[in-house]
Amino acid sequence: MDVVLQPGPAITWRTIGGILDFYVFLGPDPTSVIGQYLEVVGYPAMPVYWALGYHLCRWGYGSSNATWDVVKNMRNYGIPQDVQWNDIDYMDRSLDFTFDPTAFSTLPGMVKDLHSHGQRYVMMLDPGISSLRRGVFINHTDGSTLIGKVWPGLTWWYDNLKRFHDKVPFDGLWIDMNEPSSFVDGSTVGCPDTELENPPYTPGILGGLLRAKTLCASAVQKTSSHYNMHSLYGLLEAKASARALKRMLGKRAFVISRSTFPSQGQYSGHWLGDNRSHWKDMYTSIAGMLTFNLLGVPLVGADICGFSEQTEEELCVRWTQLGAFYPFTRNHNSIDQKLKDPPAFSPAARSAMKQSLLLRSSLFPLLYTLFHRAHTHGHTVARPLLFEFPKDVRTYGIDRQFLWGKSLMVTPVLDPGVDYVVGYFPQGLWYDYYTGDSIRSKGEELRLKAPLEHINLHLREGAVIPTQRPNTTLFVSSGQPLHLVSSLSEDGSAGGELFWDDGESIDTFETDQYAHVVFTVVKNTMTSEVLHDHVEASYITVETASFYGVKMEPTRVMVNSHDAAFTYRANQVRLGVRSQRLSVF
Repeated sequence: MDVVLQPGPAITWRTIGGILDFYVFLGPDPTSVIGQYLEVVGYPAMPVYWALGYHLCRWGYGSSNATWDVVKNMRNYGIPQDVQWNDIDYMDRSLDFTFDPTAFSTLPGMVKDLHSHGQRYVMMLDPGISSLRRGVFINHTDGSTLIGKVWPGLTWWYDNLKRFHDKVPFDGLWIDMNEPSSFVDGSTVGCPDTELENPPYTPGILGGLLRAKTLCASAVQKTSSHYNMHSLYGLLEAKASARALKRMLGKRAFVISRSTFPSQGQYSGHWLGDNRSHWKDMYTSIAGMLTFNLLGVPLVGADICGFSEQTEEELCVRWTQLGAFYPFTRNHNSIDQKLKDPPAFSPAARSAMKQSLLLRSSLFPLLYTLFHRAHTHGHTVARPLLFEFPKDVRTYGIDRQFLWGKSLMVTPVLDPGVDYVVGYFPQGLWYDYYTGDSIRSKGEELRLKAPLEHINLHLREGAVIPTQRPNTTLFVSSGQPLHLVSSLSEDGSAGGELFWDDGESIDTFETDQYAHVVFTVVKNTMTSEVLHDHVEASYITVETASFYGVKMEPTRVMVNSHDAAFTYRANQVRLGVRSQRLSVF
């Protein structure tokens, strides 16, 4: 099938057969369209809490000790890191469910050390398996096992995962090459000359053949021919992987998949594939991230600093700033490239990256609540500006800025050698996230200062967002007191919410094992209403609050009927309330 978007605007489907079911989602607004689509294909899973931390990986560490050294360097510099990964070089002869007994002999010890520091470990698996047992493999039409070539050299799940987990207690899975991809066309002995292999029309695909760099279309899978199943391969592997992890660990599964299909978000997240260390690749990653949010896969991000080719320090700093606002944040690079993790750069660059990652850590309560909304209502986490301003035609083509939820606008620097960035502000009142300085926009572009250590964030009027004191792991920072930031509308009102649970149990919302609190500001009074109570709520306290847009200096501030110390800035936009650790629950 070819699907072609034309400038009409119009869409042309060109297909040689099959059953065609058409769904039309009428909206009327973009958010409703996505919600209606996800009612059909399924809402995304609620991620385990550490999935939203900073992930670090590379292909080519070379040994478990070298991998471990990177982790230790991150700790020494106080740079946040929740998850360490390994690419295929950890394997013994590139075989799944193995690790190199020489170069990676200390891998079990490294994973134990990660766990003792509240960190997690994720490993790669490819679909190619060298062992030929159990009758679970894809066959030729004559019943013989089809041999492709993927990483193991010659192309099954829970038992093998469990057996390997007993040796190396990994926490999540990275499933790659699962289009499925192969280094040969079809198989090592070719494919039969059939109508499935050579249909009357072949879409404009790589190599001009259905079997190019994948399996024979006529190959036999359990349900049907590969011709009918090809696009489902990655989805079904993700589903099997998520199910196996839940069974093994008794917790939410973390799976990141390269290949995806509608409903993928129920089982895995996605990374945007092998990119390059180019400014253009950083820029285009925003569109990729927003697209997968529309498709119900909100846990998505690109390889920060670029996978292939040598990076440059400025690019890596800017990409880390942007990457701190990918829903899924991972730095990854290719073999034979210089290290691209934060400790590999100058003190100034390292400090800028650290601040970006601490900023992300502080925003975890907001991000976690947005993922809850995605899981229960089919909302996007990262979204285009047009979703919130559908009547403003100037937002339609914006792909250099985006929003977290309704209210937090991100304007990253995407060009080299500049200390400013131009951002579009839809009509309304906006506040600088860091200072509370206000911008009253008529719907206009503004030039913003953007020194190398700074990424511009702005809060839309009418929001209350929960933040936390950051730390080097979400295991630690998620237990810190809350700081509430309110961006008042012209009439002094604002609202927001917090979803909270233990961060890892399965189906907490569905089994009522969660807390849900709504914050409201009206007539100079902030209140919190517990819509759903749970013991997890007793662990969270509010330490401070800031109110942007307070027009007159207050003479008195009270918290729970007691006078509280506060500060007020001369530009009349920020009020800070600082009090004893006060429970809002």
